[in-house]
Amino acid sequence: MQERELSHKLSFGTIIILNEHLAEVIIDEGVEMDKKLMEEYHNFLLENLTPPFSLLVNKLHSYSYTFDVQRKISKLKEVFAVAVVVNSIGSKMATKTILSLNNDENWTMKMFYLREEALIWLNEEKNKRISM
Repeated sequence: MQERELSHKLSFGTIIILNEHLAEVIIDEGVEMDKKLMEEYHNFLLENLTPPFSLLVNKLHSYSYTFDVQRKISKLKEVFAVAVVVNSIGSKMATKTILSLNNDENWTMKMFYLREEALIWLNEEKNKRISM
């Protein structure tokens, strides 16, 4: 499929469809991701991407998750890899907290400081999956 980039504004932030198997997620400043917002997020991904897909979570802003959402954010089985771009110590610590709360999950997730490096890693993960 041809590469495309479509930006969609949702109630909690913006999701940019980079291609049919990859989306970039940017959550707005001050948002608290609760169950309702997580459902909106997951439904959007399922309706607009072709599984399996990967996510680039670009933590440009400061936001939080309810405890329930922190435990369920990884439950979308269609996601095979997540790259998180952090830009501060706070965003790095928040990401590590979510990872530690879900250490029983078999996540393919990695943190980066540069968006370009995250995209390279996601492409490598996709290629590994294809060659399996």
